[in-house]
Amino acid sequence: MVGRLVHYAADAVLISAVLAGIRRSTGLTFKQESIESKEIRSGINTYLGIGERVFDFGASILASTSYFERKL
Repeated sequence: MVGRLVHYAADAVLISAVLAGIRRSTGLTFKQESIESKEIRSGINTYLGIGERVFDFGASILASTSYFERKL
C-alpha cells in the first residue's frame, strides 16, 4: 500500500515537471480563473510550483555534467 502511494506521488511530481517544461517552452499555462475555490487554486499553484522546482533542479544537474551543453 505504501509503495503504491509513493509510486503515485512520484508520477504526480513527474507530470507536474512535464507541465512546467511545457510552460517554459511554449508559454502555455493553466487558466486559474476557471476555478472558483481559493483552496483548490492554492493547491494547484503548489502542485505546479513543485513541478517548477523539480524541472529547475533537473536542468541544473544536467547543466553541471559534461554530457550536455547549452545551445542558444
